[in-house]
Amino acid sequence: MSDEPKTLTQTQIPAPTPARTRPSDTSADPAEAIRTSAGPVRAPAVWLTRLLILGLVLAALNLRPAITSLGALLEEVRVGLHMSGSVAGVLTSVPPLCFAVFGITAPRLARRFGPATVVFAGMAAITAGLVIRPFTGGTAAFLAASALALMGIAVSNVLMPVIVKRYFPDRVGSMTGLYSMALALGTSLAAAATVPVTDALGGSWRAGLGVWAALAAVAALAWLPLVRDRGRRDATSPTGATASEGGASGASGGRESAAPRITRSRTAWALGCFFGLQATGAYITMGWMPQIFRDAGVSAGTAGVLLAVTMVMGVPLAFVIPRLAGRMKNQGPIVVALALCGLTGYAGLFFAPASGAWLWAVLLGVSNCAFPLALTMIGMRSRTGGGVVRLSAFAQSVGYLISIPGPTLVGALYQHSGGWGTPLALMAGLMVPQMIVGIVAGRDRTIEDEI
Repeated sequence: MSDEPKTLTQTQIPAPTPARTRPSDTSADPAEAIRTSAGPVRAPAVWLTRLLILGLVLAALNLRPAITSLGALLEEVRVGLHMSGSVAGVLTSVPPLCFAVFGITAPRLARRFGPATVVFAGMAAITAGLVIRPFTGGTAAFLAASALALMGIAVSNVLMPVIVKRYFPDRVGSMTGLYSMALALGTSLAAAATVPVTDALGGSWRAGLGVWAALAAVAALAWLPLVRDRGRRDATSPTGATASEGGASGASGGRESAAPRITRSRTAWALGCFFGLQATGAYITMGWMPQIFRDAGVSAGTAGVLLAVTMVMGVPLAFVIPRLAGRMKNQGPIVVALALCGLTGYAGLFFAPASGAWLWAVLLGVSNCAFPLALTMIGMRSRTGGGVVRLSAFAQSVGYLISIPGPTLVGALYQHSGGWGTPLALMAGLMVPQMIVGIVAGRDRTIEDEI
């Protein structure tokens, strides 16, 4: 028996001929949504499916290095660009701000150009931003180049659950786990390798940040063959009707005006708040955890490795947790377990940051796996592909808006208090509401039940 809920009906899978509607055909041929002519792709279908999976993995690898590579070199960047602690806090808040502002545009862009084209453009924007950023001479230009890369990450963030739901409707948990695992791998790789790579390239933080553009360029090349699907109705909607994603009509059979209707759902709001609170913790961790360890007497290289340990915990768990969540009707127990790990990790950073550093890094890494859990719940809390598009954009945009003040506030508290006691108390305190809204979001219901 499959471990993921089959939330899409057979009428939502592209069906150019009656034979395509048989259940035996749908699960084995997600590439039917990718076409080169009016008819279905036959001979190259397996190749296109594999290319799509490869593209998902490569795209996921690039969704965090722009952020964690900066976290590993934040002190050097602050000195090089003459930033204060508060300005550095603003810098760590740029990612969620960009994700909230640009992520909400992803569904409209996907309807018009096709999701593959938008993801390709996102990878190209990441490449350009990471190439330009190291050569900027001031804080404003550095922020602008970072925003360009983060814009590409934002639209890709939103479209990952959508692409999984659309092309792999009967494997939501396993495919979400696959790209979540790749995302965690890219995050930890950048955290661990940035300082050694910087040293190998002569100690220039500019070279250490710029090298990650090469990985983004490879991902862009992988998505390039799929760009030809832009503008086709069957490439932008599982039903073959773009209106179902846009709000005019949908698989649920009614009018789907995204903004006014989804706001009536308690589950959507709970999921948005849960996403926001876990993102707050994640970006505080990525932006400030190396500095916490360095202030406790840990060397810069070891602090980067500790951040990598935190991130690498998501590699196996990002694959296991979505599959486990897909087998459970209620994901509340997973939410509670992850939150308790986070509370323990923050307490450890307060009482014994250096002596227990490796244990705290592991516990916070487990806690950060609330992110793949949130992505899995996005795919499970709607019955339709169109619903997942709207829920993904809503939950991620609301969530990233919620997460914006966190890193900046931590930076300000750190600068004015002269230590990490108050910031760590804030981080631990946020775990409580995260637990509460996560329990609500994890209930066995869909947004269609509520709106």
